Amino acid sequence: MLRLKEKYEKEIAPAMMERFKYKSVMQIPKLEKIVINMGLGEARDNAKAVENAMGDLALITGQKPVVTKAKKSIAAFKIREGMNIGCKVTLRGQKMYTFADKLVSIALPRIRDFHGVSANSFDGRGNYALGLKEQLIFPEIEYDKIDKVRGMDVIFVTTAKTDEEARELLRLMGMPFAE
Repeated sequence: MLRLKEKYEKEIAPAMMERFKYKSVMQIPKLEKIVINMGLGEARDNAKAVENAMGDLALITGQKPVVTKAKKSIAAFKIREGMNIGCKVTLRGQKMYTFADKLVSIALPRIRDFHGVSANSFDGRGNYALGLKEQLIFPEIEYDKIDKVRGMDVIFVTTAKTDEEARELLRLMGMPFAE
């Protein structure tokens, strides 16, 4: 199996060039970064939750997560400005391609009753957001060692100008869109 970066150069880029009739190879959209975010509602009550989530995210991505803090105080959610409310990782380069490959070929097929990801989660500027309900779909996470099932958001940031270009790029990378 070709690694995703090599597959991009050998198969995806020429296919995109042909489909969208680009005049220059620099116009071909590419994956810029992948941001994985875990929002933790229970972080205000349980300080250990952030540490556990960071450990899980580090195992999944192979990179140390950054703690995200509340920008504003919200009384209804019992959150004060500056409180730890989650963690995130920004992947670029080889780690990004490795994660994307693992997500598409290993993690997504492990989801129960999986029929493909939504093709409607594009933002209008060529970026795609994917919500996962549990971290257990990744092979690095051992069921016995987790304290709580947590979801995460995976955002694919591309250089594509339109959603159609981004959808085609991700489809060629192996993203299983639902029909």
